[in-house]
Amino acid sequence: MAVAFVATSLLLTGCGSQDSVENAPPADAVEQPAVQEAGAQPPEAKAEEDSERDVYAATRPGNFSPAMEGVLNRVYVPNSVSNTVSIIDPSTFKVIDTIPGGLEPQHVVPSYDFKTLYVTADEVPGGTLTPIDPKTGKAGELIHVQDPYNLYFTPDGKSAIVVAEAYKRLDFYEPHTWRKQESLHIDECAGINHMDFTKDGKLALVTCEFANRMIVLDVEAKKHVRTFELDQTPHGMPQDSRLSPDGSTFYVADMHANGIYLFDGDATKQVGFVPTGQGAHGVYFSRDSKRAFITNRGEGSVTILDTGTNKPIDKWHIPGGGSPDMGSVSADGKQLWLSGRHHNEVYVLDTDNGNLLARIPVGSGPHGLTYMPQPGRYSLGHTSNIR
Repeated sequence: MAVAFVATSLLLTGCGSQDSVENAPPADAVEQPAVQEAGAQPPEAKAEEDSERDVYAATRPGNFSPAMEGVLNRVYVPNSVSNTVSIIDPSTFKVIDTIPGGLEPQHVVPSYDFKTLYVTADEVPGGTLTPIDPKTGKAGELIHVQDPYNLYFTPDGKSAIVVAEAYKRLDFYEPHTWRKQESLHIDECAGINHMDFTKDGKLALVTCEFANRMIVLDVEAKKHVRTFELDQTPHGMPQDSRLSPDGSTFYVADMHANGIYLFDGDATKQVGFVPTGQGAHGVYFSRDSKRAFITNRGEGSVTILDTGTNKPIDKWHIPGGGSPDMGSVSADGKQLWLSGRHHNEVYVLDTDNGNLLARIPVGSGPHGLTYMPQPGRYSLGHTSNIR
């Protein structure tokens, strides 16, 4: 069922009560989904059925969770060097607010239930999560957790996984009270970094940025079950890890191998490698799941991958160069938003043709930006790993 953005402000007339005006949603918030027609298949059941064929089927344009009602149309950009978060209105491509982000903010992560955004700030030995209410854009009280370089959620929503990169550790927390459940130290995974989950949610394929390795995590048991040595270069630097739409393949971007490794969807073996460009870093998907966008930070480009064949079909170069890093696809699927990590800017690309729509100055060291709202049933973390 489609949900629309409110395009115009409410008009104040003598017919409306003061209370109705004061309680009206913001002009750029998401409306409540339409009432389901009698006899129609429940949306939850249909989403489950569709996800068997495509793990991202629930993230089609307009397929918003009820939690998205009233969420502001905003882009949140953590600036790791400036220790701030730039908030952009995507309708104008303008920064409309700048708020504190903690010390070394790295990513802005939607919670499992979409009700909160968390800014992960990982300056060691400390570390904080800054909660942001996506309906107001306002920050709440800091949550102190050690070294949250990144943040994920188990597919059942029972645990938040804080990626403590500097300590080679995954810390599991109750995602509402932030009481620690368990810690898993993995000595062979220096620079533990990004992850994604198998189609059934039982395993996670995790990158080891400074060890040229991948590890596999048994999610329920919270145990490290196997390790892969990467083979394209002796000094690899694996970054983003994402499951393909059909669940058959993991894509792992490697900045030093300049491409993506392919692993089988059960995380049992490496099955290939695809060159994409210098500094391959982030992996995102089009709303129809037919294409993957691979950011090549070292050469200022984005490689377009056909997810049916796992072969490159196009490459978009940012005019004048850039350093595209992490980001999100807009809710309607028409724009790809990426941070320019070494250029203190944000790029907005047309997902049809790669044209640069905007180049937006932000703070210093922009990293894992997030576009809100996002369609889907739940968030698995990172900047927009949603199913």
